[in-house]
Parts: sequence; C-alpha cells; structure tokens
Amino acid sequence: MPHTILAEGQRISVSSGREEGADLWIPTASLEAATGWALKPEGACQGEVCVPLPRGREAEFASADAFNYTSFMRYMGHPIAHRDNAWSIAARPEDRNDRMRSLEAPDFTLPDIDGNLHSLSDYRGKKVFLASWASW
Repeated sequence: MPHTILAEGQRISVSSGREEGADLWIPTASLEAATGWALKPEGACQGEVCVPLPRGREAEFASADAFNYTSFMRYMGHPIAHRDNAWSIAARPEDRNDRMRSLEAPDFTLPDIDGNLHSLSDYRGKKVFLASWASW
C-alpha cells in the first residue's frame, strides 16, 4: 500500500516506504526523488544545505537502507499529523511567512590582530571558520 506525504502544497506518494507507528521510513535509494532530501556523510541534505544528524541518535533517523523521514521532520521542528497511511507535514511556525530561510550569516566587520578590517561578506562563497574568545 503506498504512503502519502502532504507537505509544502505537494502530495507525494511513496510506494516502498515502511510504517512503524507514527514514523515513515523511506528507502534511501528513493529518498531524494520523493522528498528532495538526500543522506550524505555530513547529514541530511537538501541541495547544498545539510543538517547534521545528532550524534548518538543516528539510528533514530537512518538504517542501512532507509531514512526515518517523519522523525527527521519532527527534529527539524515541523508539526506532523498522521492517520492511516498519510502524513501531513506543516511548515515550522517560524517559517510560515518564509518558504526557506537563508542560512547565510549576517554581514559584520571585525579587525584582525594588526587592526586590518575584515568583513564576512568578503569571504562569501568560501568556507569560513570563526573562532571567538572572551575573557569573562
């Protein structure tokens, strides 16, 4: 029996998923085609945006061949309603007016040890490691 996911104005049919209580496990081979999310070493990814799975809790979200999509959506803060073989996944309350919030940090400028100013925007498109320290 196919499973149905109602999310973001779409109706997604998952024919090979398995239901365990209120959770829907989707085979990893069809996860991206069905939901837009893919499992990668860095976590669950949608395009270039990746969400690391919490350490020590990976088994809640992924097995050797399937991904617990509904558990992951709950972890991300999405309210979920489940009945029979259908799951309705609502937008997170804070995202209702914003389809996909930018994960881009706000720009700021700080001096380096020599007093030269550097803005975060100077490094857009590059990986940046920020380290901070306070004496208090």
